[in-house]
Amino acid sequence: MLLEINDLHVSYGKIKAIKGISLQVGAGEIVTLVGANGAGKTTLLKTISGILAPVSGTINYDGKPLTDIKPFERVIAGVCQAPEGRGIFPGMTVLENLEMGKFSRPDAKAENEQDLEMVYELFPRLKERISQMGGTLSGGEQQMLAIGRALMSRPRLLLLDEPSMGLAPMFIAQIFEIIKEIKKQGVTILLVEQNAAKALAVADRAYVLETGNISMEGTGAQLLNDPAVRAAYLGHGA
Repeated sequence: MLLEINDLHVSYGKIKAIKGISLQVGAGEIVTLVGANGAGKTTLLKTISGILAPVSGTINYDGKPLTDIKPFERVIAGVCQAPEGRGIFPGMTVLENLEMGKFSRPDAKAENEQDLEMVYELFPRLKERISQMGGTLSGGEQQMLAIGRALMSRPRLLLLDEPSMGLAPMFIAQIFEIIKEIKKQGVTILLVEQNAAKALAVADRAYVLETGNISMEGTGAQLLNDPAVRAAYLGHGA
């Protein structure tokens, strides 16, 4: 397994956000985390990327402990997150935002053009707006930019946090097609997403997170067709 989490506990002060969860993400998979607001999904991704420190438990990446590695070292190792809310630099151009994604890579200068072309192939709209300030892009374009910036680091494990949040249906469909294309390029994806129907449809495997605990797991298709999941996250009769 590329990522293995065992008995992980994470707290905000006295508030227990993650309560002893264990999960696995295999190389080349799309694994989806489904859950309501406050379930602990974003907390989990922040802990994997090193923004938050766990109280206890282990996170192994490519067979090695990840817990004591600094966030920038995790990026160098191949773990990169496209955060909820996009987190782009609004006063920088599209190109400058993308180039920030390769900041930690010592080989980045020699491979810059190759990586940019890869991003532009996935996101032709970004190439059209290469000199435009990030803050003037639409919500969907900013999401594309956030994912493109993460891809510039050449991740082996891409953490996607709510990539469809606040987007128009047209952009949502595009984002999920791009997620499938990123997988085809060999990138492993851990996807946090409230749009359960689309997230489960692209997932190899999935976990349901409820108030810091994993309540269900299975293939994406199994959970998509599970009556309890459909009632809780897809609407009755979906």
